[in-house]
Amino acid sequence: MSSPAIRVENLGKKYRIRHQQEGRRYKSLREILTRKAASVLNPKAAAQPASEDFWALRDVSFEIGAGEAVGIIGRNGAGKSTLLKLLSRITEPSAGRIELEGRVSSLLEVGTGFHPELTGRENIYLNGAILGMSGMEIKRRFDEIVAFAEVEKFLDTPVKRYSSGMYMRLAFSVAAHLEPEILIVDEVLAVGDAAFQKKCLGRMREVSTQGRTVLFVSHNMGAITSLCQKAFWLDSGGLAASGPVRKIVDQYLTASADATQQKMDLSGVRRSGDSGSKMKITGIEWLTGLPFKHGESLSARIHFQAFQDVEDIAVGFGFSNIEGIRLLSFDTDFQDSHRPSLKRGASGWVDFHLPELILAPGFYSLDIGIRSGDSFGLDYLPAFCQMEIAMGPKTPGYIAVAGAGVRVTSQWDWAFDRAQAAAV
Repeated sequence: MSSPAIRVENLGKKYRIRHQQEGRRYKSLREILTRKAASVLNPKAAAQPASEDFWALRDVSFEIGAGEAVGIIGRNGAGKSTLLKLLSRITEPSAGRIELEGRVSSLLEVGTGFHPELTGRENIYLNGAILGMSGMEIKRRFDEIVAFAEVEKFLDTPVKRYSSGMYMRLAFSVAAHLEPEILIVDEVLAVGDAAFQKKCLGRMREVSTQGRTVLFVSHNMGAITSLCQKAFWLDSGGLAASGPVRKIVDQYLTASADATQQKMDLSGVRRSGDSGSKMKITGIEWLTGLPFKHGESLSARIHFQAFQDVEDIAVGFGFSNIEGIRLLSFDTDFQDSHRPSLKRGASGWVDFHLPELILAPGFYSLDIGIRSGDSFGLDYLPAFCQMEIAMGPKTPGYIAVAGAGVRVTSQWDWAFDRAQAAAV
């Protein structure tokens, strides 16, 4: 392995969590009476500590060679962003040590390091100066940064007036083009559109091939596997596993597959399209047993609710591999032309049935969408869960995965809450 660009030894970060105490400035009479009663009945329970220690990261050690692209994966709260803040010197470690060889450029939040009152042009020079670059060095890369960010017309506008997309494009472009030896990127790419994400991944791949080191945090396993050679899996503040990217991603997906409960509440899932403002997919029930098996049937019930009158709705369901390539799609239109319309306040569900699950055993991400007319997206939940398809009793020793874009016959049955005046 090449000489280490990053060396971490027994790294830890501790935070002090404070609890509400008697010393709070404002307390209601009800709170005071409740606490007094509790102290009489159970003095020990009433004596709560003023604070406690929480280790967001603990005893983490690893080395990353120069020119390696490493993905950091794990559930929310696992310690990924804390690790990147420590490596970026935004916060100090509580334990352990970090050794970095070379200049570090990081993008942890939209516009990190930008001054909102300064223009895009001024922020490019400001960020370059923070990285220790001379004015001539920044000027040499200036046109390339602006072209990548696609903000030429707004270059002399204060960035506080930028949209989130413009802010994001410029922030990433600055971080990736000012020739850092180490590039650290958090999940901020999730705010960009598909074309921008592809562009950013290409740039990070280019940085890596130039002998620079890339650390990339993402929940998109396709992006991780396409960019990185190695992966670190963080869990509950510790390093659960590290190694070749496909091996670690498979281990992570095995441990964290979401489709493990018969009922899933989707009300808080990331969504796009019209973002569920007119009509929202609220939940899904798996009507067949878990885990799903190759060659066997799959049935699900998709729940929805209308917040406004909607016409000619259709529901779609799809499977993609961890690289994000769509493999199979099913939708209500493929069965027949029945398009129900709903009144405001109506709720209901649609049952989906696939006679045979033809995908090879492995891990897949699932998408659900609901639209009005031919293309208007009412609600779309991309990669709302990860699921595993296990080997079934009829699974041969070798099976081919269905090609991208395949649509197969499926069965759909609508049901509505008549009391809500659903118009079928």
